[in-house]
Amino acid sequence: MKKVLVVDDEKSIVKGIKFSLEQDDMHVDVAYDGDEGFNMAKENKYDIILLDIMLPGITGLEICQMIREFSDVPIIMLTAKGDDMDKILGLEYGADDYITKPFNILEVKARIKAILRRNTKIANETASSKIIEAKGLKIDCDSRRVYIDEKEANLTAKEFDLVYLLISNPNKVYSREQLLKTIWGAGYPGDARTVDVHVRRLREKIESTPANPKYIHTKWGVGYYFQS
Repeated sequence: MKKVLVVDDEKSIVKGIKFSLEQDDMHVDVAYDGDEGFNMAKENKYDIILLDIMLPGITGLEICQMIREFSDVPIIMLTAKGDDMDKILGLEYGADDYITKPFNILEVKARIKAILRRNTKIANETASSKIIEAKGLKIDCDSRRVYIDEKEANLTAKEFDLVYLLISNPNKVYSREQLLKTIWGAGYPGDARTVDVHVRRLREKIESTPANPKYIHTKWGVGYYFQS
């Protein structure tokens, strides 16, 4: 049974999401403010978190950033605002996806299931690879941890998926569209900027000089690749 945390101060929305997900045999915990939501995320292990941006107490963006200090659990941001800046900010803070209110509960369920399927598939694929090493970068596929010169880099789930895909296919150039489809799924509504944001954050964590990368290189006008 998948375990989901929903953090939103609009009780009618929470009630609807909880009821619908429970119909799909998911266990759903709920929180109505930022502090309660963060404490539950810290004290429990969830398969996915739905997190509203505007919350009493700690904001959703702050919670997302704090969770990323200790977990790569998939996070979907819920926002009543539709402008691009909110979406980009959510990704900058470590979110995996976003849904703009008002939303159709069927869309929410589809996004959740897509993320859970991809995570299961990637976990199965990486498990068979065990350890990948290249140029001082080591990926432990069982624990989904990445080390640079034996020092761990704290990556989000999507950042790990990106570096794993690229290092597994050295010198192969992936377009932004290919990366978006492979990592986020064909139905993801974001655009190429989503990939750029995550690559920039990934470089900040694994490159000693992000402006002159050692691992993740840009093929101008095309996309990104891992240089062997």
